[in-house]
Amino acid sequence: MTPDKKAGQESIVGRGSREGARLFREWFQRLSGAAERGEPTAYVFVMGSIAEVLNAFGFNLVFPEISSLQTAVRRVAHEYLTVAEDYGYSPDVCGYVKADVGVQLRNGEHPMGRIPKPTLSILTNACNTYMKWGEIWERWYGNATFALDSPGARSANLHTQPGDQDFENDRKYVEFQLRELITLCEQLTGTQFDIDKLRETMQYTNDMSAAWKRVLELNRSAPAPFNALNEGTVYLGVANALRGKKEGSEFFRDLVEEMEFKSRNRIGTLTEEKYRLTFVGVPCYPIFRRFYDLFAEWGGTFVNSTYLKFASGGLNLGYQYDLNRPLESLAEGTLLSLRHAMDSMFFQNQDLVDEVDEFHVDGIVYHPIKSCRTVSTGLADNRRAVMAARDIATLFIESDMMDKRVVSEAQMKNRIDAFFEGLATRKLHAAAAA
Repeated sequence: MTPDKKAGQESIVGRGSREGARLFREWFQRLSGAAERGEPTAYVFVMGSIAEVLNAFGFNLVFPEISSLQTAVRRVAHEYLTVAEDYGYSPDVCGYVKADVGVQLRNGEHPMGRIPKPTLSILTNACNTYMKWGEIWERWYGNATFALDSPGARSANLHTQPGDQDFENDRKYVEFQLRELITLCEQLTGTQFDIDKLRETMQYTNDMSAAWKRVLELNRSAPAPFNALNEGTVYLGVANALRGKKEGSEFFRDLVEEMEFKSRNRIGTLTEEKYRLTFVGVPCYPIFRRFYDLFAEWGGTFVNSTYLKFASGGLNLGYQYDLNRPLESLAEGTLLSLRHAMDSMFFQNQDLVDEVDEFHVDGIVYHPIKSCRTVSTGLADNRRAVMAARDIATLFIESDMMDKRVVSEAQMKNRIDAFFEGLATRKLHAAAAA
């Protein structure tokens, strides 16, 4: 390798993770000073943030799911969970909710800075926890609350499409609600709605959506240019925090460049990629680095994840807003993305079966968690259905995304080691048969 080529590789490989971490820190820093600057703040969720409308009005966006998981990644979640449980919340309540309650009871104190109080909260029906979570803030702060009801799929693999009368009825229903939200934002900010500002933020989202779809497709390469578990979580953070922003658009443009470079030059995330895996569920954040290592030590790379779909706000679809009809198209995109997010949690069987061939998957890891019944319910049935459809190795391990009290690393390691031993035997039998 020539010196110039080596220097070029060193500058581009790993750039997405470095820049993503920097942008994430800067985002939290802006949130820390939002109250002092007198800027409005909206509490939103990864599924249905409606960031495009809120950006047009200059809101700072707080994602309580993201701020909560950051307490776990930084190994202090137990402090916040204990505060919430001492206040009266049951151990069975969603860990994200309890960590956020702990943050609020500590006056916004957070490992990444300080979380400002909400001016507005946006709640969707994509998760059954969102509505009740929003009631907590409304009760404490008296902030404005907007609930967006977006129709989901009536059953698995039964979807209406743009142009169908039923779909158009659903789209108009969502559009009417978005117009209500715009009126509410005008009242809260004292700012008149600017359709051109909305078009600008929608264009940035278009850029990000096309890029994220391309990044996911590039992981079909062998070796995979990024690991969906750890690096993918960094990219998701930017996808949500900077959705509809110029910085987000530029980040994902550069990320595509990096992934195409790595794919073209066969640069993976491990020294040797032995097994290609798909992850179903939410990662184990209390031991996030160790959780990754338990698979990487065996040469296992996660090439895809249902998490990268339902937690990306629909960016994985590559949907492009029509800027000539912004409100109608925003409603259509919102409807499609929320429907897809719910499908990625409840009806992912066929997608997983298809990924076995598309991504050359050797095994599927199911990770139901105590804190989130919405994501975890039905995973055992899902696993049986996928194994009935394809001869694929699967692993079913249970822990949590927040609460280290229910995470047994030793037990998890035993199960994972046995899983890889089985994968190794499968490969030997396949080689002998060939």
